[in-house]
Amino acid sequence: MQSSRQRCTVLIGLVMALCSSAAAEEQVAKLDEMVVTATRDEVPIGQVGSSLTVISAKQIEQQQKQTVADALRMVPGLDVVRSGGSGQSSSIFMRGADSRHTLVLIDGVELNDPSTTGGEYNFGFLTTDNIERIEVLRGPQSTLYGSQAMGGVINIITKRGSGRLTGFASAEGGSFYTAKESGGISGSTDQFNYSLTLSRLDSSGISAAASSAGNSEEDGYQNSSVAGRLGITPTQNSDIDLSLRYTKSRNSADNGGGVGADDPNRVMRTDELQFRAQGTLALFNDLWEQKLGVSLNDLTRSDDNDRDAAHPLDFQRSEYHGQTVKFDWQHTLRLHKTNTLIVGAETKEENAKSTYYSEGVWGPYTNTWDEQFARTTGVYLQDQLNLWDSWFSTAGVRVDDHSQFGTEATYRFTTAYLIKQTDTKLKGSYGTGFKAPSLFQLFDPANGNADLKPEKSTGWDVGVEQALLNRQIHLGATYFRNDFEQLIDWELVDPIWFTGTYKNIAKASSEGVELTASYQPFDSLLMRAGYTYTKTRDKETGEELLRRPKHKLTGDINYRFLGAGNLNLGLVYVGTRDDLTFDPITYAQQTVTLKDYLVVNLAASYDVTKNLQLFGRIDNLLDRHYEEVLGYGTPGIGAYGGVKVSF
Repeated sequence: MQSSRQRCTVLIGLVMALCSSAAAEEQVAKLDEMVVTATRDEVPIGQVGSSLTVISAKQIEQQQKQTVADALRMVPGLDVVRSGGSGQSSSIFMRGADSRHTLVLIDGVELNDPSTTGGEYNFGFLTTDNIERIEVLRGPQSTLYGSQAMGGVINIITKRGSGRLTGFASAEGGSFYTAKESGGISGSTDQFNYSLTLSRLDSSGISAAASSAGNSEEDGYQNSSVAGRLGITPTQNSDIDLSLRYTKSRNSADNGGGVGADDPNRVMRTDELQFRAQGTLALFNDLWEQKLGVSLNDLTRSDDNDRDAAHPLDFQRSEYHGQTVKFDWQHTLRLHKTNTLIVGAETKEENAKSTYYSEGVWGPYTNTWDEQFARTTGVYLQDQLNLWDSWFSTAGVRVDDHSQFGTEATYRFTTAYLIKQTDTKLKGSYGTGFKAPSLFQLFDPANGNADLKPEKSTGWDVGVEQALLNRQIHLGATYFRNDFEQLIDWELVDPIWFTGTYKNIAKASSEGVELTASYQPFDSLLMRAGYTYTKTRDKETGEELLRRPKHKLTGDINYRFLGAGNLNLGLVYVGTRDDLTFDPITYAQQTVTLKDYLVVNLAASYDVTKNLQLFGRIDNLLDRHYEEVLGYGTPGIGAYGGVKVSF
C-alpha cells in the first residue's frame, strides 16, 4: 500500500511539473465555448455551475481513440472497467456511482439497455466514428433527464456537415491481427446538411480470461458501424434533424475469468440501432423555441455456447431484446436577457424480453420471460438567471410518473460566479436523482420483485477554476459528495437452492476531490493533467465499493510540429481497488485487492499532403500487465499504423 501511494505521489508531481498542472483542451482559453448538456440549452461553458468536461473530435483524433470508452478514460471522476480485450463488456463508474446510474445519450437517444440486469449501457461496442464531441456532466441530473441520470450524464453529439462536399477513406492495421477500414462524406447546402461514416474493425484479440491464469485461447472481435446525420432547413426559423446509428458486432468470450475459464466456442453477438427525428421551431425573433422529438433505441444480443472437448456437458442458448421509444417536447422561453425559462415534457416506454436455456453438471436450466414494459412520463421546469453577466444560476424541478411504482419528484440548483478582474470562477451545485427499477429487477421470473421502489441519490459539489497568464494556464479544483439510498441489491432467500430476489436494501456514499489543470505556452504545445481522489463506502458493511479506485491520475502532452505533424503522449494511472472472488467450494464471497497500474500511450500523425495523412500509435507503451476486473486479461503493448486519404 505504501509503495502504491509513493508511486502515485511521484506521478502527480511529475505531471504537474510538466504541465504546471489539467482539463479539456477547449477550456484553456475558450470560456465562451457553447455546451448544451448542463441546461438543455446552448450556453457558454464559463456560465455553467455544474462539473462538466468536454472531449472534442480534435482531441479524439490527436489521441487516436477508437472507442468512446477509451476516450472517457481521460475524464476526471470517471473510472472505466473492461472485462477483457476489445469488444468485451465495458462499464463506467462516475464519482463512485454504479454503472446503471449513468445516463448515456447520443444525439438525444437514450442508449441504456432495458434488457440488462440494471438497465446499464455496455460501452464495449461504441466507436468514435462521426462524433463531434462528448459532454460529461457529473452529479445527479434527474431534474432535466429523469431516471438513470442519478449519477450523471454522458452526452455524445455527432457531426453536422458544413460547407462543400468532403470525404475520406482510411485503413489501418497492427497488433493482435487488427485491421480497420473506414470512410465517410459530409457537407451542406442552403437547405441541407449531411454526414455519414462507415467503419469495419476486425481483431483476433486476446484471451478474455487472463493469460496469467493459464488461459491462452484468443477471443476475436468484429464490429461494423454506420453513423449518419441529416439536417433539413425548410424555413429560416425551423429545421428538422435526423440521426441514425447502427452497430453490428461479434465477439468470442470465455466462461468468466481466472483459472480454467478458456472456452473455444462461446460467441456473443449484438445489434444496436439508434434513431432520432427532431423538429425545431423558433418564434417571435427566437424568444420562444420549441423542440419536438421522437427517438428509438433497439438492442438485440445473444450469448451462445456449444459443447466442446473441454466442456462436454456445457451448452447454452440465450437471447435478449430491449427497446426504448421516447417522445419529448421542450419549450425555451427567453423572457429577458437575464432570464430564460425551460419547460418540457417527455414520455418513454421501455420493453424487454429474454430467453435463456443451459445444460451443465447440475442439469438443464430455463429462465424465459415474455415481453414486459414500463412507461415513465415526466414534466420539468428550469429557470436560468444571468445577473450582471457575472452570476449565473439555475433552479429546476421535475415530476415523473412510473407505471409500476408511481410518482417521484427531483430538484436541482446550480450557480457560477465569475470574477472577471482575476479570471476566477466559483461554482457549485446541489441536486437529487432517482433510478427506476429495471425491467429485469421487476419482472424476472426467478429473481424479480414487482414491489421495488426507485433508487435515490443526493449530491452536491463546490469548486473553483482559475485562469492565469492570459489563460495559458487553467487550474480547477472541485469537492463532491453523493449519498445513495434504497439501492437495489440481490438478497439470498433459500441457501439450499441458492435462490433469492431483488430488494431495496443497500445504502452507499462517495466523496472526493477532482483536480484539473492545463498549460498551453504556445499554440503548438498543450499539456494537461487531472487527478481524482474518490472515497466510497457501503453504509451497510462499511467496506469500499467494488472497482472504484481511491486514486486516479491522467495526463497528456500534445505537440504539433512542422505545420503538418502531431505527437501525443498520454498516461492513465489507476490505484488499488477492491474486487470480489468466490470460494470454489462454499461459494462464499471474498474481497481481494487489485494492484495499481500505469498505462502510457503514444500517438503520432503527419500530413504528407493536404489530402494524405500517415498515422500510427503505440498502446500500453511500457507493456504493463494488469487487471481491471479480477481474472480478466488486458492487452499488452500494441503498435498500429495506417493511412487516411481525404478529398
